[in-house]
Amino acid sequence: MSPFQTLNLPNGQTIGNRIAKAAMEENLADTRQAPSDALLRLYQAWAGGEAGLLLTGNVMIDRRAMTGPGGVALEDEQHLERFRQWATIGRAGGAQFWVQLNHPGRQTMANLGQQAWAPSAVALDLGSFSKMFAEPKPMTESDIHEVIQRFATSAALAEKAGFTGVQIHAAHGYLLSQFLSPLTNRRTDQWGGSLENRARLLLEVVSAVRKTVSPKFCVSVKLNSADFQRGGFDADDARQVIQWLNEQQIDLLELSGGSYEAPAMQGEARDGRTLAREAYFLEMAGELARVARMPVMVTGGHSSLGHRRTRARQRHRHGRDRHRDGG
Repeated sequence: MSPFQTLNLPNGQTIGNRIAKAAMEENLADTRQAPSDALLRLYQAWAGGEAGLLLTGNVMIDRRAMTGPGGVALEDEQHLERFRQWATIGRAGGAQFWVQLNHPGRQTMANLGQQAWAPSAVALDLGSFSKMFAEPKPMTESDIHEVIQRFATSAALAEKAGFTGVQIHAAHGYLLSQFLSPLTNRRTDQWGGSLENRARLLLEVVSAVRKTVSPKFCVSVKLNSADFQRGGFDADDARQVIQWLNEQQIDLLELSGGSYEAPAMQGEARDGRTLAREAYFLEMAGELARVARMPVMVTGGHSSLGHRRTRARQRHRHGRDRHRDGG
C-alpha cells in the first residue's frame, strides 16, 4: 500500500498521507518560552513539504519543568495568540498539526535551577555527566494530580489555539515513561509496584485529556516499545499497556524506545541489543501492532521511502497500520 494514501483515524478525522514529520526538540522558543519567529519559519518550511502529519517538538506543560532553556511551554493563555500563529502556519498545507505535550521529570538540567519531579528519588546514571541533571524529588499525591490536570489544560489550550491534536509523550525516559519503568518507579503506593499501578498515571492523563477536548480533536500517545535497559520497561510491558490504551479513545500510537541513559531513539541501545540501521523499532512495532486497535506509527532513523518493510499498511478495525516517520 502506498504511503501517499489517506488514513482514517478512529475519531473520524483523516490524515492526507502516511508520512509524518516526527517530533524533534527544536529549542527555538523565545525568552518567554513562546514560539519564536525562527520556530514559525521552520514550520512554514515543513508545512510546505506535504507531509500528512506534523508533530511539534516538546511543548512543556509546566514552565517550571523544562528540558532546556530554548523549550516551548503551554500552560496558560499568556501567549495563546503566538500559538495560534504557529497552528495556522503548520496547517497551511493541509496537514494535521499536533502538539507534543511533555514533562521532563528527572531529565531536568541542573543549570536551569528547577526542581526535578520524579516517581522516586532515582538519579540519572550517566557517569560523569550525571551531575548535569537536577536531583529528583519523589512526587506527592498532590504533585501527581497537578501533572494530570496540567496535561489536560495544555491540551485544551492547544485546541483553542487551532491545532488539530496532541501527542502525550510517554517515551524516552520523560516523566510518564519514568512512572512506567520499574527502574525509575520504586513507589509502593497506587502509582508504583505492579505494571497496572505504574501505568496508572499515563492512563489517567489520557482520560483527562480526552474528557477536556472535543471528540474530533485528535489524541495520540508516544510510547516506548522498550527502554533498552536490563530490568526496565520491555516489549511485554508495552504490549499490556497498549491493550489498556485500546480501551481509551486514542487516535494514533507512536512507538519509539530508549531514554537519556539508553538513547535508542538515536540508534543506540544499552542492553546489548543491536538496533537496525533504519526504522530502529520496526520489528518490535510489528509485533506490538498486532494487539493495537488504533493506527500505529513507527519512528526512528527512516531515510529511504522505498524501504519495503516500512511501507504503510491500511488498518481498519481488524487490520494493522504502520506510518512512516518523515522526520
